[in-house]
Amino acid sequence: MLRSLGHQVVGILSVLIYFVNTVFWATQIFILSFFKLIPFAPWRKFISYLLDNCATAWIGVNNLNQRVTSNTTWHVQGLSELSPKDWYLVIANHQSWVDILVLQRVFNRRIPFLKFFLKKELIWVPILGIAWWALDFPFMRRYTKSFLAKNPHLKGKDMETTRAACEKFKHKPVSIMNFVEGTRFTHDKHERQASPFTHLLKPRAGGVAFVLTAMGNQLHKLIDVTIDYPAGVPSFWDFVSGKVKVIRVNISVTPIKDIVQGGFFSADYFDNPEQRARFQQWLNTRWEHKDNLLESMNSTQSPL
Repeated sequence: MLRSLGHQVVGILSVLIYFVNTVFWATQIFILSFFKLIPFAPWRKFISYLLDNCATAWIGVNNLNQRVTSNTTWHVQGLSELSPKDWYLVIANHQSWVDILVLQRVFNRRIPFLKFFLKKELIWVPILGIAWWALDFPFMRRYTKSFLAKNPHLKGKDMETTRAACEKFKHKPVSIMNFVEGTRFTHDKHERQASPFTHLLKPRAGGVAFVLTAMGNQLHKLIDVTIDYPAGVPSFWDFVSGKVKVIRVNISVTPIKDIVQGGFFSADYFDNPEQRARFQQWLNTRWEHKDNLLESMNSTQSPL
């Protein structure tokens, strides 16, 4: 019924549903976060699972909203190897804020709830900081080179702090998300970078390396996601108003042990220039494959 209405009406109704759904589940998460303050490990673990279930339910209602208000055809390949009981690092190309909704739509209940590494200072963001902490988003502390030059005794302490914060994931499956291009694709950015890829910006190895250094022993598999919008890169409004007709998603899964045992990555990444160059080359090669895949899809990489 909603699909027969105009895009403006559909968009308004869709946004309203997103808003009400977000307020409802954010309230549950905010309330449960106070119970997580009780310093009893089994209790905190129990509350953490409840919180993740709230986040999963929030995405589930968002996905239902999309099914009712849009007429998008989804072509998704590579889901068969996934499990909600495994530990993943997820990387993807980045073109639009819609990418996050796409990833949530594709992976909800198939892998653990997607989480991002956040700067430690973000914990003080009103409301959101508490929600991120409650949902076990890992907070990282990174010291600058200038700071370490003045305080050499603190070298390595930032990574130790991050590893300690990630200890909870040894027995709790998790998915860590990283957009390795660091920003959304635009033609201007592509030209300024002089990117060697047709459909992608240059990948940045540092973020992935930080996750692997902090959690390499806990994460089991790398999920590499290629997202394509055949009719052009949509805005959030394009997506919620039902203008996006087709979305294509290709998923490949690689055991992280293959990356480590293959010599592409080691724990001394940040102290070893040769290792950094080797890992960057590995990531560049992966991005070349992704670029070729997008080329084979006749990708447009242009705004609607």
